[in-house]
Amino acid sequence: QVQLVESGGGLVQAGGSVRLSCVASGLNLDYYAITWFRQAPGKEREGVSCISSSYHITNYFDSVKGRFTISRDNAANTVYLQMNSLKPEDTAVYYCATDRTDNCPPVGHEYDYWGQGTQVTVSS
Repeated sequence: QVQLVESGGGLVQAGGSVRLSCVASGLNLDYYAITWFRQAPGKEREGVSCISSSYHITNYFDSVKGRFTISRDNAANTVYLQMNSLKPEDTAVYYCATDRTDNCPPVGHEYDYWGQGTQVTVSS
């Protein structure tokens, strides 16, 4: 049974940093891409960043480039999202997901496996 568990969220001041973790069980992350999504209150869920099995990174919108960094530790079966220079508009529930593909899926792809999410709140 595939499970993804996010952690690391919390309350942080604007300009601060947070590192989110996504730990996978029931699958070997060596072979699969993982995508981080977020959903802000009243908004649709949106893709943030994806890392493929070969460490190719896709960032889905310009506002996180240079601030957010996705990485993976296959030995720990974990993918991270390092978020720096946080802004109040980054406030959201952050989710990790996989569809057990090696490359990052296209925008709009339907994923089969999701974590429960972790809340990140950025105060101004």
